[in-house]
Amino acid sequence: MSEIPVVPRKSATWRSRWVRLAAVAASVLLLAAIGLRGKLPDPRAFTDALGGAHWGWILGAVVLQIVSLACFAFQERHLMTAMGASIRKRRLFAIILARNAISISVPAGPAVSTGYAIREYNRAGVPSEIGTVCAIVSGLASIGGLTLLYTGGAAALLTHNSATTLNWRPLAVVAGLVAIVATLVALGRRRPSRDLLDRVPPSGRVPRYVHGLLLTARAAWHAGAGLRIRDWAAVVGYSAVNRLTDLLCLIACTRALGLQISLITLATIYLGVQIVRQVPLTPGGIGVIETALVAGLTTAGATAITATAAVLIYRVISCWLLIPAGGIAALMIRRR
Repeated sequence: MSEIPVVPRKSATWRSRWVRLAAVAASVLLLAAIGLRGKLPDPRAFTDALGGAHWGWILGAVVLQIVSLACFAFQERHLMTAMGASIRKRRLFAIILARNAISISVPAGPAVSTGYAIREYNRAGVPSEIGTVCAIVSGLASIGGLTLLYTGGAAALLTHNSATTLNWRPLAVVAGLVAIVATLVALGRRRPSRDLLDRVPPSGRVPRYVHGLLLTARAAWHAGAGLRIRDWAAVVGYSAVNRLTDLLCLIACTRALGLQISLITLATIYLGVQIVRQVPLTPGGIGVIETALVAGLTTAGATAITATAAVLIYRVISCWLLIPAGGIAALMIRRR
């Protein structure tokens, strides 16, 4: 008589998932404690500063961060629609939350989160090729959005003070990024000629796997470059608003602590930190971004206590709260 297979209970499965989520949260808290060790002011004065924060500004910062996430979701949905795919809004937003949590909580987070998003898009009915295109175009659009934000900030600075002399180095970086993106798009629009990738796949499991990845990446690159100009304008616009609302979230957090640093100075600090955060020294830049922001605010005239309190509120809203929210979203996606 054959044995009856034992089916694991759903409660046990859910328990193990919550244990994994708690382990991730604990590891993030540990990384934050290590990164901020010795960098926080006197605890009592720090607590008093947080207690005196204006909660209206903090609520506004939360709303701005939600809008920032929504812009990224709209950017992804616009790309999918332009390529003939569709996905439900609620599921798309859940995937965006989950991938953000992965990106800021694990080593090599951006790469891991991109793979996760492509897989979940495919499970939702979006072909893998389109998911790959979304990943490539989103990366290029992020560069374009940051470029627009920097260009707009430079224009505002010149308008505010015509005697201001801008540093040529950041402008050269922006011009270089624009040139790279334009070159990639122009090359991708060309009809691909027969090359080494079109030949017979190599022997061996690993070479064949790498060959397949290269073919998929090339097809995604050409498909993304073939998007209409208005679609490129839309995704770059969404990316720019995504960055802008994140900057406004930081500004709202400083205003909540009563810091009267000028908007131009805050924008300069923010754009400088965006360069720092591209170097993945720690998951989510924990410890690195906080230190850079506090240093920028104190240089602009804020005290160490108020600067640290403002940065802590900003990072809780824009980073640390996204980890449990994304974990819950990932669990709900798996359950569905």
